[in-house]
Amino acid sequence: MGQVTLMSGRERRRHWSGEDRARILAAISAPDAVVAEIARREDICTSPVHKWRREARKSSSQVQFAPVVVEAASLPAPAPANVEKSGVIVVEVDDARVRIHAEASAALVAVTLKALRA
Repeated sequence: MGQVTLMSGRERRRHWSGEDRARILAAISAPDAVVAEIARREDICTSPVHKWRREARKSSSQVQFAPVVVEAASLPAPAPANVEKSGVIVVEVDDARVRIHAEASAALVAVTLKALRA
């Protein structure tokens, strides 16, 4: 048989401490966790749990950056301009040279050319 909690007096709502909220949120964050089962086990409705999760996501939605490491790639020496393989389009703008395979899609060629203009 289930447990019944009788609340009397002026305040009828239950108040959950920060530790209780954190414990419940950690439990629902586990892989394959079911909010309804955890809420039933903790004797709470699912709506406050969902509200706490939304609030937690909102407060932790700050932008975070991941470190990027750029390494110098060892590129083969560029072929002389007059000795290009067939099937390759060579586009030179200022000091940039781009080789586009002839079978590349039109969208890829357009994006590449727009990037060179920028």
